[in-house]
Amino acid sequence: MKTPAHILIVDDDPDILQSARVVLRQHFDQVSTESNPQQIPFLIHQKHPDVVLLDMNFTEDVTKGREGLYWLENILTDHSLLSVVMVTAFGDVKLAVEAMKIGAVDFVVKPWENEKLIATVNAAFQLSASKREVAKLKLHQTRMAEVYTQPDATIIGESNEIKNVFSIVSRVANTGANVLLLGENGTGKELVARAIHHQSARSKGPFVKVDAGTIPESLFESELFGHVKGAFTDAKQDRVGRFELASGGTLFLDEIGNLPLMLQSKLLTVLQNRVITPVGSNEQIPVDIRLISATNGHILELVAEESFREDLLYRINTVEITIPPLRERTDDIPLLLDHFCSIYKRKYNKSLGIDSEVIQTLKNYNWPGNVREFQHAVERAVILCENDNITNLDFQFPGQHSVSTENLTKLHDVERKAIAEAIRKNKGNLSKAAKELGLGRTTLYRKIEKYGL
Repeated sequence: MKTPAHILIVDDDPDILQSARVVLRQHFDQVSTESNPQQIPFLIHQKHPDVVLLDMNFTEDVTKGREGLYWLENILTDHSLLSVVMVTAFGDVKLAVEAMKIGAVDFVVKPWENEKLIATVNAAFQLSASKREVAKLKLHQTRMAEVYTQPDATIIGESNEIKNVFSIVSRVANTGANVLLLGENGTGKELVARAIHHQSARSKGPFVKVDAGTIPESLFESELFGHVKGAFTDAKQDRVGRFELASGGTLFLDEIGNLPLMLQSKLLTVLQNRVITPVGSNEQIPVDIRLISATNGHILELVAEESFREDLLYRINTVEITIPPLRERTDDIPLLLDHFCSIYKRKYNKSLGIDSEVIQTLKNYNWPGNVREFQHAVERAVILCENDNITNLDFQFPGQHSVSTENLTKLHDVERKAIAEAIRKNKGNLSKAAKELGLGRTTLYRKIEKYGL
């Protein structure tokens, strides 16, 4: 059985190319040859070889052997994981040793013994495969660290409307069924997705979120399925896709209604076959994920308009859960107010009470942005409050006068100090600082730039 490897041989001697090709094709899946070293960058980019067999000498002049060293350095500069074996005449063994110091994995001397050539190339392939696997593992660990450092949160509420959601979550969590979450922006669809994950048999696996509404269409396939180095202009290294990251756990695909039809087709194929193919690769990677999708749109209308595939809808919505808007569960407002006040009083080091009329005022407001808008309103009130108690005057609703320049400056000043203190307290660890502040890391980076920290 042949080894599944691609070997590229670069030598200006046609007899050497022919001899090496005949020997190696009996043992390796693919063998390519090239006489012009100027073609090396193009061939590596197009063919993605596992091993390069590189001649030391291409021209007969005073730089004897140096051209091979030049191309070796050129290859390793851009493809550090690629294994290069030098081919040299007996008199150039010293140069071959120099090549190994630069980074060649081995050398063979012409004329070679076929068994020696095969063994050397096979060892180089095994080393190349190991280096790539280690690099992939490191990249995977880096991206998994991003997944596992995302802040957790709980769903706050005791109203009948939210209790009904809790009930469905508890019944569906351990089934492994795909779930479609419906609801307006800010209702807490991600929190419900996390609750399903944490109550499922996959709770020890990763929870990976993809926001279909924020990823450019041109990058979406790479984001979901990954890519190999050189797959496109900016593909500087291999990338592990979100499907592979989520394997063994849950993939949360938010705003799935924004997915273009072409990508809907590819997503459907992956869900049916449970394998992915990274962009620029022919390798099929099996994945084991539980899919939770979410949308704030009317998905049936999208199907009727033929902008969302009906067969994909059937695949993703084994169970549907509708998250009620805040205006339909106003009984939860006192609990939400206590919860967010507690967070932001601690964050901004304030001791505050709440006037009795505040709760009714908050219940009377429509909250078009739902819990997310509510949370931001409470944070702003805590920051702006100058008395012992938070009052209606500390809240700002659309239709009222906008926040004064003085209060806006105060708001920014308090936030800047809180961020600076969190960074100092966590000794510059931005992931820990973001978690303490209750911010996403991207948001924290943006605010650090905004405040010049």
